[in-house]
Amino acid sequence: MSAVDLPTGSTRLSHEHTAAIDEAVEFLIIVPPLERPRPLVPALREMFGLSPFECCEAIRESHRPAIAGRSSDQ
Repeated sequence: MSAVDLPTGSTRLSHEHTAAIDEAVEFLIIVPPLERPRPLVPALREMFGLSPFECCEAIRESHRPAIAGRSSDQ
């Protein structure tokens, strides 16, 4: 099965893609903003195999208050 043909659940997300998004979120929380690769979305795509939409989802999730509070730069 290719990455395009991954089975999806009722949320239309595959568990494999969700795990990759979670890994990207963790990366964004741990790595201070000035130390992240630029441009960020292409870097996240290459590092975690995400689509542009999934990169944006990871960035959004990393800014959630409960998650962002774990960041060392806050």
